[in-house]
Amino acid sequence: MRAARYLRVFRKSRGQLAASSAVPGKANVDTNVASAATAAYHAHIYYTLETRSEAIAFRNLLVQHTEAGAVPQLLYVGQMHDGKVGPHPIPQFEIHFTEDALANLLPLIEASGFTALVHPLTDDDVADHTTLARWIGSRLELDLTTLDPPGVNQGIARFAKTDF
Repeated sequence: MRAARYLRVFRKSRGQLAASSAVPGKANVDTNVASAATAAYHAHIYYTLETRSEAIAFRNLLVQHTEAGAVPQLLYVGQMHDGKVGPHPIPQFEIHFTEDALANLLPLIEASGFTALVHPLTDDDVADHTTLARWIGSRLELDLTTLDPPGVNQGIARFAKTDF
């Protein structure tokens, strides 16, 4: 079962994640320095209405471990969106984390069995979602017309390096 597989991977990597942070429950950051500890990343976890209950279980697991401080580099677990949002054509939820969590979070996402888009946050939204992105599972066609052009943020609140 999908849930049992990602729980095993999560438990294994949980110890590695917790041991890698100097301050349990908080990212060790200096907002003036972009480093592996502070570089912002998103992962969009896609699901279908048929797999929504499994997506809820995966999301809830991430929330529980974030609240417990077990995954200090996982900074935010977003709400479930059951329809198209921005460039994302199907239901999804997103997580925000620092670059130093990639090695531990990617196996969790892969083990979940969901398709996911993992990308850094730079000043180029299009590149973030295309050339700088990594797909886990089947690649989806994104609506890139909803993204800001390079170097421009149209005033839409977004998670960035200076947010944490």
